[in-house]
Amino acid sequence: MDVSWMTKYLAEGLGTMLLVLLGNSAIAGATLKGSKNKGFGALGIAWGYGIAIMVPVLAFANVSGAHINPAITIGLATAGYFPWAHVAQYVLAQVIGAVIGQLLVVAIYKEYFAKTNDGAIALGAFATNNALDAPNEVTGESNHGKAIFNGFVNEVIGMFVFVFGILSFTTNFFGAESIKWMTDYAQKQGANVTSSDTVSQIWASVSGASSSKMVGALAIGLMFVGLVAAFGGPTGAALNPARDLGPRIVYSILPQSIIGKDKDAKWWYAWVPVVATIIGAIIAATVFKLMFK
Repeated sequence: MDVSWMTKYLAEGLGTMLLVLLGNSAIAGATLKGSKNKGFGALGIAWGYGIAIMVPVLAFANVSGAHINPAITIGLATAGYFPWAHVAQYVLAQVIGAVIGQLLVVAIYKEYFAKTNDGAIALGAFATNNALDAPNEVTGESNHGKAIFNGFVNEVIGMFVFVFGILSFTTNFFGAESIKWMTDYAQKQGANVTSSDTVSQIWASVSGASSSKMVGALAIGLMFVGLVAAFGGPTGAALNPARDLGPRIVYSILPQSIIGKDKDAKWWYAWVPVVATIIGAIIAATVFKLMFK
């Protein structure tokens, strides 16, 4: 789709807004007191976030590429898959979209945050933290160091899997390379592959077209369900700087009357899901380029 860069920026902002709105609403519904979905569980949240990824990818993949994630934008630019001239605009749009998305979550669940009246539980519906962040039961000393190290490792590995998976799905399987492989294979088998062939028509219909991208978006969404299930135990699996930083900013500026007692944005941890995910994305995009170019 031939659109202006301004339209692409808007798509990135709106897409990230949808991601945060759907994903963090799933967390709020599963954790806040009085919600009919309370107790939905980690798997329910994983499915919520998988769908939260799939919806904007389906809506905006043809427009902006549906990065909806600063780490993905920076990783792709580092590997030469995206122009650096537009990285800052994409990242800014994504962070603004995340802030707006979280404000919408608060608008929906304001009364339930009030019923819960617990800043720590509320933070979970905004941003991530490591499960190791608790005082030592014997000494009472902070476990911040362990929480930071474990969270960093978790986010780097998770983001590597996420970005490498996205590039593989959209390039090697659902992209043009898979169609070229199928055509070359058919020709080597002696088939007369022309545009009028039934098989060729079927594959052409999914070659870079909407049907292919729909299946690709579904695959990415399902992958994210698995990622949240696999990497959500230690940290809640941010796997996205904007998804974590934007809502954390919102949490910080909201009054305690909304967030609840013992409000703490955990800013000491906030850099981890930003830096670690960017590093993981850069490594994944670089490795992918070295393998497939």
